[in-house]
Amino acid sequence: MAALRGLLVPLLLSENCFDELVLNLHLLHVPCLKILLSKALGYAIVAGSLIVKLPQLLKVWGARSGAGLSLPSLGLELLALGGSVSYGWARGFPFSAWGEALFLLLQTLTLLFLIQHFGGHSRQGLVLVSSYLLVLGALLSPLTPLAVPTALQAANLPLVVLSRLLQAVANHRQGHTGQLSGVTTGLLLGGALARVFTSVQETGDLLLALTFATSAACNAVLLAQLLYYGGGPKAPSPRTKAD
Repeated sequence: MAALRGLLVPLLLSENCFDELVLNLHLLHVPCLKILLSKALGYAIVAGSLIVKLPQLLKVWGARSGAGLSLPSLGLELLALGGSVSYGWARGFPFSAWGEALFLLLQTLTLLFLIQHFGGHSRQGLVLVSSYLLVLGALLSPLTPLAVPTALQAANLPLVVLSRLLQAVANHRQGHTGQLSGVTTGLLLGGALARVFTSVQETGDLLLALTFATSAACNAVLLAQLLYYGGGPKAPSPRTKAD
């Protein structure tokens, strides 16, 4: 039993909840069940975030193009993710509450470089990636005042909305969604919805919860566009080519 306690506490349960659920077998103890669900869901989201943008990366790699993807949108998304990582780190929140932001950040940074690379701007892409990592390192430094990551987290709401809005406008103007991945967009939507619950349960931070709720709504708009436009640009018909 001591080994089981060492495995579950504090990874998934508090000492009190371990006693209630495991020792006393109070399996319907609602407060402890909510904690267990939140912890498990949080770690599942973090684990899933390792591959959530893989479909998008593979789509860009396979097409050797980032056509249809908005660079300003990705830049704003990186600012928002950097704010989430620095805020979670500075506030000392459990990794299960913000870890996916770090993995999404690294994947988005890779995506930004690939778009630059396939667009013939590899050197510019390397400069952008290096500069971003230097700024992120400074934000995670203990020398950075807490007010800085807090301000960045507060700015996440408009950043998330503007980021998704830029991509939505780009989709509308071109009449298709280009290399935007439906799988990645769907996973981001599901993850954001789950994060609303875990943010309230694990941190009690309403700013985080509101940010994730907004992100979910914006990703729902992009998913609706993917369904409406049916993916990338349609190939011209033989008659059109002949004309």
